Amino acid sequence: MLSEPLTPEQKDFLDGLDRFADGEIGLTEGPGRSAFLCAIPAESLDAAVANALARFEDFPGVLVRRVELDEIALDQNSMATPAVFPAPPPVEASPLS
Repeated sequence: MLSEPLTPEQKDFLDGLDRFADGEIGLTEGPGRSAFLCAIPAESLDAAVANALARFEDFPGVLVRRVELDEIALDQNSMATPAVFPAPPPVEASPLS
């Protein structure tokens, strides 16, 4: 999540950055906020986070406020551990009536 929403100028600048053109990072926006969803292949969670954060070096005026981990994505990528984030309980299919 970013410290504040992107300005129109920042959005235009983002469109020209090659580091964001590969589809591994996507912008999501809502009222008063901008965030990026990341799906970066890496050997480790640390490497994925470092890769994502490094892409913002070329993006002036943007401060990454926090990194959030999606527990379901971590489980699907076999990265969910008690030290990182416990895997959620399995979802049970409801029987059809």
